[in-house]
Order: sequence, then C-alpha cells, then structure tokens
Amino acid sequence: MKPSPISPIPAMVTGIVGAPFGVHGFVKVKPLSGETEHLLKLQSAILRKDGKEKKIVIEESTAIPPVVVMRFAGYTSPEAAKELSGSELLVSRADAAPLQPGEFYIEDLKGLTVYAAGENGEILGYIAEIIEGGGGDLAEIRLNDGSLKLVPFRDEFITEIDLENRRATLTNLWILE
Repeated sequence: MKPSPISPIPAMVTGIVGAPFGVHGFVKVKPLSGETEHLLKLQSAILRKDGKEKKIVIEESTAIPPVVVMRFAGYTSPEAAKELSGSELLVSRADAAPLQPGEFYIEDLKGLTVYAAGENGEILGYIAEIIEGGGGDLAEIRLNDGSLKLVPFRDEFITEIDLENRRATLTNLWILE
C-alpha cells in the first residue's frame, strides 16, 4: 500500500473566527481546544478562508470565555472585521495549546495508517479526518477499497496510537461492518 496521502502540516488550525465584537474591529475567536491562554500570547497568525491564506498581525486580544476577542491589523470597523467571519486561525505547533498526556493534535492523527489488531496486523486504510461530535470524536477511516467508515475515537476501538511510526491499531473490527 502507498503511504498515506495526508501528512502533518507545520501550521495548525487552533480557532475559528466568528462575528464582529464591538465597534473597533474586534472579532470573536472560538478556540478549538477550549483553552484560551495560548491564543492570548499570539502576535501573528495565518487566517484561511475559502482556500486562501494570509498572514495577519494581532494587535490586541482578551479572553471573554468561552471565546477570545481579537483585533487584527488593518481591521478597524465591524464592517471590515465581518469579512473575516468563518476564517480558520492557523498557528505554528509551538503556538498551539499544550497537550496533556494521552491527548493528540487532530492534525497529527490525520494520515495515520490503520492496522487491524492481532498477529497479522493487516493494513485496513488510514485516518482521513477526525470529526468532533456531541457524543465524542469520530475517526473517519478511508478503507483500502476507498470507502469511508466512522469509528468512535475511543480506547475500546482504537487501542494504540504511534505518531512516530505513523500508525494506529483498530480492535473490534465489527465496527467497520
């Protein structure tokens, strides 16, 4: 099997820009990690919308839980700031939220080769995406036949994550039926 088509990227999506806030060009930024401290330290970032990216300077930011309110250079009115709504806020790995033991960045999970548990350990496919849901995260696995299957991203199904060797182990294969 060919190596997975998805590889880790240096810039990571860490927040989503929402609606304007106030009259001076601020916008609400929803942190994807639920944490805000790392966002408050940012001086610049990349905004991505509709496949286009631009580097942007962050002039001010403050936490108003559960969001961070930011003002970007060149955006001084609510009308101008509204253009940014829906943008993804990308940062370097060093600027992302710190991980706790057993936590992973979603970007690091994408592209992991998925193996069946057991001695044979056949390659089943790769993790194409992690979908955040109300009942917990789901791993979208692209199987070797090209089909997509959703598997709860829980210990009883995905028993091993090895980022160094770019692999994940899936048990309870019935979940793919």
